[in-house]
Amino acid sequence: MAFVIVGEDRPGRWVISCDHASNIVPPWVNGGDLGISPQDMARHIALDVGAAGLALALGEALDSPVILSRFSRLVVDPNRGQDDPTLVMRLYDGTIIPGNRHITADEIRARTERLYHPYHAALEGLMTRREDTVLLAVHSFTPSLNGRAPRPWHVGVLYSRLGPALSLALLRALSRDADLCVGDNEPYAGHLPGDSVDQHALRTGRLNALIEVRNDLIGDERAQKAWAARLVPHLWDALSEAETA
Repeated sequence: MAFVIVGEDRPGRWVISCDHASNIVPPWVNGGDLGISPQDMARHIALDVGAAGLALALGEALDSPVILSRFSRLVVDPNRGQDDPTLVMRLYDGTIIPGNRHITADEIRARTERLYHPYHAALEGLMTRREDTVLLAVHSFTPSLNGRAPRPWHVGVLYSRLGPALSLALLRALSRDADLCVGDNEPYAGHLPGDSVDQHALRTGRLNALIEVRNDLIGDERAQKAWAARLVPHLWDALSEAETA
C-alpha cells in the first residue's frame, strides 16, 4: 500500500498530508533494501523524523483527515515533480544510495506507477471532497546537515509566491509567539514545480501552508501532541486572516 488515510470521514476542512512519513522500502524494490545501514534509514534522508506523529496529532485536533505515505523518500519522492532530477536520490546528505545508483528508467517508472501516482491520487481525492478544502503539508527538518551550520529555527513556514496568503498569515501568527524562532521560507525555499503543494493547491487556487518542524523537537508522541496543540490556534488564526484579507 502506497499510503494510509486516517480519519477519512472527519468533517473538518483541512487535509493534512505527510509526504515523507515512512522509511519503508517495498520488497519489490531492490529486495526491500537500498544498501544503506539501518542507522541511515532512520535518519532524515529516508523520512521526515517525527512528522507522521505530528500530522496525526494535527489531524485529530483539527478533526480532519490525514494522509501518510507508506514508502521512503529514497524509493521515490512524492514531494517532487515527475521530471525532477531528485525524484530518486542517488546521493543524500553525504550518503550514497547503492540501490539507486544505477537505477534504470523502467525501474523509476515502476516506482512512480506503484507508489507515487496512487499516493497523489488519494491526496487529490481528499482535496476534492469539499470546495473549501485547505491543504496543510507537514514536514520536519534535521538540526543540521552534514558539515553545515546548525539551524536555529524551531519551525519554518514554506510557501510559493503563487499562493502565499495562508502561509504569510501563519508566519505572522507564529511570530507573535515570543518563544519561537520561526523560519520564513527557511530552512528551504518553499516551491518546486510539481511538488505536492503545487499539484494539489497552487494549480487549483486552494489555500495551503507547508510547515517544517525541527525533528529534535518532535521525537516522541508527547512532543508531537504538544506541538500540535501549540500550532492549532495559530492555524485557525491564520486561516481566518487569510479569508478576510
